Amino acid sequence: MPVLTEGSRRLLRLVISLALPFGAGALGGWATAQGVGDWYLTLEKPPFNPPAWVFGPAWTFLYILMGLAFFLVWDKGASEPEGHRGRGLSGVRVAMALFGVQLALNALWSFLFFWAQAPGWAFAEILLLWVAIAVTMVLFFRQRPLAGLLMTPYLAWVTFAAVLNFSIWTLNA
Repeated sequence: MPVLTEGSRRLLRLVISLALPFGAGALGGWATAQGVGDWYLTLEKPPFNPPAWVFGPAWTFLYILMGLAFFLVWDKGASEPEGHRGRGLSGVRVAMALFGVQLALNALWSFLFFWAQAPGWAFAEILLLWVAIAVTMVLFFRQRPLAGLLMTPYLAWVTFAAVLNFSIWTLNA
């Protein structure tokens, strides 16, 4: 079996890092497609609700930033010399694991809001998602400051999404 060069391993890590958020997005997109039809169209929305066409490009941009942030952290852990992998590697692993948790919460929100048509539960869940993103961002900053910085637009968007979710929930209670 051929051995991958370090450059090939890094490219593979980058591809996987980008595929992870897009995979979570695909799950969330499926859930959204199942429930966005008649139900969502009949909901009263606040005046600051963006037009539907904004969400696709916004999430595409955010998934790219998230994937790049994850790659930077994973790449740091993978590039640590064997003898130096103690504390630093465990921090990388925790950061990577929490990234996975927040990705799962990201996908779950779409299932709660659109598929289950439960904006109240979705709001409670998005608060957990916000905390998971914030903690992930802090852990990423500790590993690679640029990785934490790349997560900032995502946290800002989810903050906006939480306000939007709350507004839709209360307007339609």
